[in-house]
Amino acid sequence: MRDNTIFDDVFRTMMEKMTFLVVPLINDVFHTSYPADVEIVQLRNEYQRVDGEIITDSRLLIGNRIYHIECQSTDDTTMAVRMIEYDFATAVEFARKQGRRYRMEFPRSCVLYLRNSRNTPDFLEVDVVFPDGGCHLYRVPAIKVENYTKDKIFEKSLLMLLPFYIMRYEKRGHEMSENPQLFQELLNEYEVIRSKLEVEIIESGRSELFSDLIGLITRISDHIFRNEEKVRKGIGEIMGGHVLELESEKRARLMAEAKEQAEALGREQGMAQGMAQGMAQGMAQGEERLSVLINRLILDDRGNEIQKVVTDKEMREAMYREYQL
Repeated sequence: MRDNTIFDDVFRTMMEKMTFLVVPLINDVFHTSYPADVEIVQLRNEYQRVDGEIITDSRLLIGNRIYHIECQSTDDTTMAVRMIEYDFATAVEFARKQGRRYRMEFPRSCVLYLRNSRNTPDFLEVDVVFPDGGCHLYRVPAIKVENYTKDKIFEKSLLMLLPFYIMRYEKRGHEMSENPQLFQELLNEYEVIRSKLEVEIIESGRSELFSDLIGLITRISDHIFRNEEKVRKGIGEIMGGHVLELESEKRARLMAEAKEQAEALGREQGMAQGMAQGMAQGMAQGEERLSVLINRLILDDRGNEIQKVVTDKEMREAMYREYQL
């Protein structure tokens, strides 16, 4: 596997399957204020050049603006020229005719550097000289993951940077394997990351995002520390050793259990009446009664009693009397 393949795969996975994660990054880089649920259109990421097909990392349409983000795992000195080539192709593709003239608009672009050196600039620049001698500066920002602390990542909701956060430690893998204190500091940091991620996910209401991001974080970590088993396993246990049950999932589970219990009660009542109509009515009444009780407990901040209500008949009957149901 080429070194950059796994990084490209993780980046494109987030861009294509968890596209909403890019919104905070776009807001941070381009000083926009798009809401988290803004509509994003994925544009095709390839175009044909004379010597073959060129694939860009991502092109996104938000409103009437196109955003182009490239992900780089190394500091490539040719990146500025490559970026203007990609962006020029996009400008040509979406050129608008205005009478006998055309208007070509370059996308808002940036390069996300997963690694950088002292010589990596803050902006990639190209002087473009036009036929009339006029010169225009093509300039796109270089975003360096290393500059984002974990606190800043969570402060700005830049969760898509979390899988790459571990790369700042890749040169210290062996040192951490040999030094228990450094190793524990790394584990403590990732325990904080996991805890903060839980809080972020609970607030966002996206239950599937937790396990998806944990999987991507672990995948990058496994690659970075593929020769340091101790470090790799330590991070894996911290990130993968906890199963998060969100409040929405808990409520759904308890409601499902309540429905099952209500159906059982309904069958009992229906059988006692000895009629199919009685069974149907009993099931409906039992389910509705239990559902109302559970909602009342939730509203009264007594969610910790729901499990007992579902499984303990005597307690359930006591609650029915308490709430006059």
